[in-house]
Amino acid sequence: MSLEKPYLDVPGTTIFDAEQSRKGYWLNQFCMSLMKAQNRERFKANERAYLDEWAMSEEQKQAVMARDLNWCIRTGGNIYFLAKIGATDGKSFQQMAGSMTGMTEEEYRNMMVAGGRSANGNRVIGEDGDAQAHRQPQGRAGQTAKA
Repeated sequence: MSLEKPYLDVPGTTIFDAEQSRKGYWLNQFCMSLMKAQNRERFKANERAYLDEWAMSEEQKQAVMARDLNWCIRTGGNIYFLAKIGATDGKSFQQMAGSMTGMTEEEYRNMMVAGGRSANGNRVIGEDGDAQAHRQPQGRAGQTAKA
């Protein structure tokens, strides 16, 4: 029996709850394995072979290989575990977060320094704020990807 989840109406957000945790268990375990240098080396040498050692879904493996963190999150990934993939690739958390919003690293940093996104228009799905689906992805990087 599924629990009532009133938080599903938060725009642009996948809440990491017990269901997501269960779904992403092996994906997140893979990410934690990257804390060891020998595992990072094995992963970088042959990503597919290393991923195939984990009981992840094919969709999760594809999301990792695409380095699509939003896709990883939808399949149960937790951003704090997924950060290990970015670190393996030599990316900062700021670069990763920027990629998730379609912003350049500089745009993302400037937005956060300015206080982040406003809650106005972003409290529930269907409002007109900048986190709403019809305004995603944001920034120059996202607009270039759309073209």
